[in-house]
Order: sequence, then structure tokens, then C-alpha cells
Amino acid sequence: MTNEERQSLIDFANEARERAYVPYSNYRVGAALCTKSGRIYTGVNVESAAYPTTMCAERVAVYKAVSEGEREFEVIAVVTDNGGSPCGGCRQVLAEFGLDTVVLIADGAGQLISETTVGKLLPLAFTPAHLPMKTE
Repeated sequence: MTNEERQSLIDFANEARERAYVPYSNYRVGAALCTKSGRIYTGVNVESAAYPTTMCAERVAVYKAVSEGEREFEVIAVVTDNGGSPCGGCRQVLAEFGLDTVVLIADGAGQLISETTVGKLLPLAFTPAHLPMKTE
């Protein structure tokens, strides 16, 4: 991935972040997920007065991609004001689709803070390989 491609994905996530629904925390998160087919899916965090039902931007992007038939991901950019990292729930959902997915973490100015992988964010991940094969 070139620096221009990285920055473009970060920019998509940063633009999406402006549409976040965050009346309680005021902590806007935007995500942009690039699939192996080259499509990009964005997501924002959506809060709810019933706090446990809040949804993270990373999972919104993943669920949008999966709902369109995508299952293989290349890279996800996550943008917050302060360069926050994906939560544990998002790490687990991303692990479902591959530990090699690149994760770009950027701040609100669009500056890349960290580049890693899902596997490095979630060592010893529980994945579909841990489940017994269903036989009939």
C-alpha cells in the first residue's frame, strides 16, 4: 500500500467521522474498510441513550461490507480526535475475517499514528479455527 493510498483511506474515515452520532460522549470515530475486491465501506459510531446498544464505527464498516457479500479485508483506517485504538469488541469482529488485516490508526488531523495488524492488536485471538467442525 502506498502512502497516497493510506492517506486516502484515512481521509475517507475522517470524512465519515463527521457523520457520527455521539450526543453523549462527543467522541467521534470514523472507519474506512478496504476489501480485497477494492471496495471501500465507511462506518461511524452511533450512540444510544441505552449505552450497551451503542455501535462502534469499525463494526459498522465491517457489517456494511459483509451485508454486501464481502468477506476478505485488506486494510481498515480508524480515525478519532486523539488517535484512539479499536476496542476489544471491534478487534474480535475484525479477527473473524483475518488476523492479517492492516489497521491504520490516525488522529483528527489525518495524521497516521500507528500501523499494525488485527493479529498484533489481538494476540492469541479466538477465531473460527478454534470451533469444532460441524458434521452431519
